[in-house]
Amino acid sequence: MNVLIADDSELMRNRLMSAISALEGIQVVGEAVDCCQAVEAVEKLHPDVVILDIRMPGGSGIEVLNTVKSQKSSPIVIMLTNYAYPQYQSKCLESGADYFFDKSSDFGKVPALLKKLAASFD
Repeated sequence: MNVLIADDSELMRNRLMSAISALEGIQVVGEAVDCCQAVEAVEKLHPDVVILDIRMPGGSGIEVLNTVKSQKSSPIVIMLTNYAYPQYQSKCLESGADYFFDKSSDFGKVPALLKKLAASFD
């Protein structure tokens, strides 16, 4: 299963890469640090899963989510944000996000979810 990480925080991207590298059958195929790079990477790399932050340079992760989910075969999108407010969660889920996690309290759920998703790709 191929994963794209879109987050402007290098620390967060590195934490995710480290957590994902320990998972069998899952590989990070790309990274994006802003909204434009995120959309371009999804179109170019066709990942199975995108881990997407809400606040990034060049726009909003919600705009990226809308663009990604409007494509014919869209990836699974995991929103992972420090802005886990109910209004953002509602907007993301309405826009097609498959999962919504708070970076500060739910980070550990992401590797477990990826492992579960990878098993369904076999």
